[in-house]
Amino acid sequence: MTDSGRPSEELVTVGRVTTVYGVRGWVKVHSYTEPMDNILQFPKWWLQGPKGWEALEIDAGKRHGKGLIVHVKGIDDRDLAAQFCQRDIAITRDFMPDLERGEYYWHQLQGLQVISHFDGEEHDFGTVARMMETGANDVLVVRGGADGRERLIPYLPGQFIANIDLEAGIITVDWDPAF
Repeated sequence: MTDSGRPSEELVTVGRVTTVYGVRGWVKVHSYTEPMDNILQFPKWWLQGPKGWEALEIDAGKRHGKGLIVHVKGIDDRDLAAQFCQRDIAITRDFMPDLERGEYYWHQLQGLQVISHFDGEEHDFGTVARMMETGANDVLVVRGGADGRERLIPYLPGQFIANIDLEAGIITVDWDPAF
């Protein structure tokens, strides 16, 4: 089940197995995809384990209440299903659907350098440490830079996000360095 040859750079985290459900090998899944049940369309899942990434096959999955439940292939016991809980689910990047021009996956933005040209001066804010969903809009969590601060910058292209250049690895923002 372990595939130590799978480079983690090829994988994108798309959810997490949270807890067992019932007594017949089902588990609850928290999906990071939108809509949440898109995670069920990916043909091969990888689970992060103590020895690296392990292949995981599911043979059934469905919405249940406000979340999802899936059945792990070959597992029909609650105690055996528990071994998959509290582990991240990833897929290979080549299974990610293509996006429209100007759209980005969160994993593409993480690690990019963030620069502001506020008041005609260039300010290095550091890099995108992670993305955060707030309900109203997504937020860039930016750390490092010249002053070492953490900044929360609303991900609002055309308003605060001036330009994203994946090739150069730079996001240009319109953001006051005092904030």
